[in-house]
Amino acid sequence: MPHEDINAQLTLPAVTGIVSSGGDETVNSALEFVRTHLGMEVAYLTEFVDDDVVFRAVSAPGFEDLAFVGGTIPLDQVYCGHIRSGRLPELIRDTADEPLCGQIALTAQIPIKSHVSVPIRRPNGSTYGMFCCLSRTAKRDLTPRDLEVMRAFADVSAEQVNGKIAARVTHDSTFGIINAALTSCDFDVVYQPIMDAAARRPKGFEALCRFRGQPYRAPNLWFDDAAAVGLQADLEICVIEEALLALDHLPPSVYVSVNASPSTVASGRLAAAFALWPAERIVLEVTEHSIIDDYDGLLSQLDALRFRGVRLAVDDAGAGYSDLQHIVRLHPDIIKLDISLTSRIDEDVVRRSLGAALVRFAVEIGAAIVAEGIETEGELTTLHDLGVPLAQGYFLGKPADLATAMAWFDEGRAQANLSA
Repeated sequence: MPHEDINAQLTLPAVTGIVSSGGDETVNSALEFVRTHLGMEVAYLTEFVDDDVVFRAVSAPGFEDLAFVGGTIPLDQVYCGHIRSGRLPELIRDTADEPLCGQIALTAQIPIKSHVSVPIRRPNGSTYGMFCCLSRTAKRDLTPRDLEVMRAFADVSAEQVNGKIAARVTHDSTFGIINAALTSCDFDVVYQPIMDAAARRPKGFEALCRFRGQPYRAPNLWFDDAAAVGLQADLEICVIEEALLALDHLPPSVYVSVNASPSTVASGRLAAAFALWPAERIVLEVTEHSIIDDYDGLLSQLDALRFRGVRLAVDDAGAGYSDLQHIVRLHPDIIKLDISLTSRIDEDVVRRSLGAALVRFAVEIGAAIVAEGIETEGELTTLHDLGVPLAQGYFLGKPADLATAMAWFDEGRAQANLSA
């Protein structure tokens, strides 16, 4: 254990600990209990990291100089390695009874007079570290039952540690997968036309992402994973930058709509991604599928982008995700009616009434309106009659590659081929 001149040997560990800087609450409680139960001064949980032990949780009131979370010491200078290899017993009532203890400098420097230590096991049986107690007085009344108490609480701690190990393994695996997709741009961008409902010609295209990784997973799952490992903005911006390349190939009057989460917008990183392109040809769709914590930060960044000429769209209107309060606060240039509202709108008076109300609302705030999810002629006709000028859906055009998007503007394209 670190003490006096030995403190100079302590360094912060190079690895990220499984137990947090203050220790997990369950582990701390377990250490506190066994330390009190055994009448010892110091209890701690360590992790073996290469040739060192790292203190991950400590209970040592009044003896904080002996051990502290994050401290490290070489494995060959403590009891742990000797106990793991069987050269020392797990329960030592009096270190004077063990000649090997006398050869370890810490025994005299702290001093250590009694010591109890049991291993913390990973699910595969390997040793994560040790669950230990020590006292500066001999404890000849310690019994095998006390050792069993230590093992019981070590097992409780192992459950916590192993849960965190599993979480870290999952995190690291997910991070690796998302980072690989970022590094190699392992995705395809497809473009779905946003049509003039009367002329049935594209006014713009929504850029959507399709990841190549197998087995196939829906794009939202990729972005959810990216958010979980802190790569959401990186992945969204990578896709946006790829999507905007289409502007070099589409007619100057046609825009591209890209999607970004509120947190990515609030990060302030979109300005650089948009800088190379005509702002008036970019529509930013804010995907609002969760609570927005910082509206002020979001609005500040949106104001800067819109000042440059980028238009703002809010999707899912009528679906419950984007309620009217959200739309009012963002004051978008474009409101997109969700498929849950447009589906069978020609057959449902309630949907028609709500659609008509949203159209009137859009007119009042000066926003354009786009109907999403159009799958039938009846839906398109009804929405057009309600005053919806723009529409998007499989009936009008499926998401496809850039070549297919460009073909909409070829001379003599067959207008009957509406589902291409």
